[in-house]
Amino acid sequence: MKLFSRYLLRHVFTGFAAAAGLLIPLFTTFNLISELDDATPGGYHWTQAILVVLMTLPRSLIDMGPFIALLGGIVGLGLLSKNLELTAIRTAGFSIVNIAIAILCAGLIFILALSALDEWGASPLQQRAIQLKNTAISLDALSDSAHNRLWARRNDEFATVKSLDKHHQPVGVEIFSYQKDLSLQSYIYAENATILDNGRWILHDVFQKKWRYGKEQVSRQDTLTWSSFFSDISLTELAIPVNSFSIRQLCLYIRYLQDTHQPSQEFAIALWQKLGRPILTLAMLLLAIPFTFSHPRSPGLGSRLATGVIVGLLTWITDQIIINLGILLSLNAPLTTVGPPVLLLIIALFLVYRFDQRH
Repeated sequence: MKLFSRYLLRHVFTGFAAAAGLLIPLFTTFNLISELDDATPGGYHWTQAILVVLMTLPRSLIDMGPFIALLGGIVGLGLLSKNLELTAIRTAGFSIVNIAIAILCAGLIFILALSALDEWGASPLQQRAIQLKNTAISLDALSDSAHNRLWARRNDEFATVKSLDKHHQPVGVEIFSYQKDLSLQSYIYAENATILDNGRWILHDVFQKKWRYGKEQVSRQDTLTWSSFFSDISLTELAIPVNSFSIRQLCLYIRYLQDTHQPSQEFAIALWQKLGRPILTLAMLLLAIPFTFSHPRSPGLGSRLATGVIVGLLTWITDQIIINLGILLSLNAPLTTVGPPVLLLIIALFLVYRFDQRH
């Protein structure tokens, strides 16, 4: 039985490689077209766009994990079925449940590899790619599309940063201080700032307004020291999109948002989504068994792959709709992200059991 299990594992991983070889060039081309749309003569060059696409390849691989699992399972088992090897394996005493267990072992290895790549490879590379792109676009005086506004709050005081320069220092700092009746008490605008090691910022080219007893006071200063409340997380990390965060960074960022009284639902869902994706990958992999055993030797493998693409696409769209509804309606994060994959896994297990009983 161990020999048959290893044989199945080898074919399933061959299917994974074939599915990845089919999907990655396709989605990489789409990503390259999207990046070239942002290219400019004076800032973000086409060579940098190609580099950004290459650096985000691991992220694309992880995002396509469930697709690769479904299509890879169909390819691996489909080839065995076409050559009647599955029939020989079952004749030797291997039930459909035994085949499913072997496939689950392959899926667990695949998931562990993707999880390690996500935490220590894809996230750092994607963040460096985003920083490279933002820095390049910020050098173009005619472009303002790279600006990421960062917000923080401490009691009745709010602060925002327009963007970061190539040295990752704040540019366009605004600080609003409100009274208890929500009237504006003071406003500070600084062209840029220098971050010190003790959590303080040196604001440069400062314009300040204060309101006292109904009178407005305006002043200008070359520098002003400000005690920042952007926490100990670097502004570079705060400026990157949520899908590039590692689990460790998400935990720190959620704590930061809660400490500064900012909404954290989107990041909580992103954290739980990293836990729900492995379950979704296992479910999609198990769905390859019904595709294999519900079709005889015809129609061919191409028809099964086309059906698998449709099922995978519909599953992904449904999952994204549920996740976005969870963010919009502030639904429970674990239920929104883990619930649908668990439900799909239960359906896949039921189908495997059903086909085992029928065959």
